[in-house]
Amino acid sequence: MANVAVIGAQWGDEGKGKIVDWLSARADVVVRFQGGHNAGHTLVIDGVTYKLSLLPSGVVRPGKLSVIGNGVVVDPWALAAEIDKLRGLGVTVTPESLVVAENAALILPLHRELDVARESSNSVQALGTTKRGIGPAYEDKVGRRAIRAIDLKNFGTLPAKVARLLAHHNALRRGTGAEELAVEAVLAKLRGIAPKILPFIGPVWRTLDQARKAGKRILFEGAQAVLLDVDHGTYPFVTSSNTVAGQAAAGSGIGPRQIGYVLGIVKAYTTRVGEGPFPTEQKNEVGERLGQRGAEFGTVTGRKRRCGWFDAVLVRQTILTGGVDGIALTKLDVLDGFDEIKVCTGYRLGKAALDHLPADPVEQAAIEPVYETIEGWSESTRGARSWAQLPANAIKYVRRIEELIDAPVALLSTSPEREDTILVHDPFLA
Repeated sequence: MANVAVIGAQWGDEGKGKIVDWLSARADVVVRFQGGHNAGHTLVIDGVTYKLSLLPSGVVRPGKLSVIGNGVVVDPWALAAEIDKLRGLGVTVTPESLVVAENAALILPLHRELDVARESSNSVQALGTTKRGIGPAYEDKVGRRAIRAIDLKNFGTLPAKVARLLAHHNALRRGTGAEELAVEAVLAKLRGIAPKILPFIGPVWRTLDQARKAGKRILFEGAQAVLLDVDHGTYPFVTSSNTVAGQAAAGSGIGPRQIGYVLGIVKAYTTRVGEGPFPTEQKNEVGERLGQRGAEFGTVTGRKRRCGWFDAVLVRQTILTGGVDGIALTKLDVLDGFDEIKVCTGYRLGKAALDHLPADPVEQAAIEPVYETIEGWSESTRGARSWAQLPANAIKYVRRIEELIDAPVALLSTSPEREDTILVHDPFLA
């Protein structure tokens, strides 16, 4: 049996929540390994909708251990609020069901304030962040001035750490016209939240090693997607962490050889939230139709998503950089009723033909997609749970995508409902 890492293989919002939930029924441990509460997963279980941001998807299932790894930046106030919200829905979260890495960096209110100030400034190009402090928190982590979860255990040494952090942030706040912060004000907030967070923290690397040695199935749950990776995405319109499968190891403290199968989540068309290049975007009736049928609004932000045709060039690239073994193709039912469906198979840059997305932002803005037109289908695919229930043209569409991205479909999703899934092969048995 293989441990499985799940990552988004486009710009996020591919339906990872449902797929991770579907897989979590077969897993013993579910791990978040990067990002923060800017991630959004919507789960629909027995008619109840759960919207998660920071907690792993396995937290809503009894008997599963949920883990927030060291690669995640944790807003302790958001974490406490999300735990309380789940309790209101009948889900009990305890230190026996949730472990937070003691070496995870924390997101503080000052990080959110800096994020908002930067995004609102007319002098800086907006990156389309969620304004939740994710980027500034990662900056402090790599700058070696972050406050970590373990620091909440010792308020005797914390004032000096906060003072060092504020030496950096107060200089930034002066630059943005914000009021400077006092050490004691920050400490007071941390004293208030610490009792709610400390019971959950521990050495995640050891927890995962023990689970591995006990033969437990571990599911690594990625946030955002490969095209938002800080190295391999459409920089600078990216998130502040690595979203590729390799981060599952670094962001949780487990060896890379322990990740047996990488499942990339891919939507049957393409969407993007926020700014940045989008070669196949449809600013027309097609884009509106995809958005309405696919309910394309962000789980966390509520922002309307940009929509367009499937881009096989991008996905083929993320298959390679993300380390993907097979894909879960989602939202096939949104394409029901289209007479024709277009798929991008290449780009043109002037007279040159390209088979990949260039790294140069100027070239990214100038490329033009080359489309292949595929005959659509009028029958409904919604709720299909076997190949026999799919229209012939829908099957042809799926097979053509497999050819173009050079990766097999392991799972096919035909609605938000968990059971409306066609299993081609089980990643845990790969």
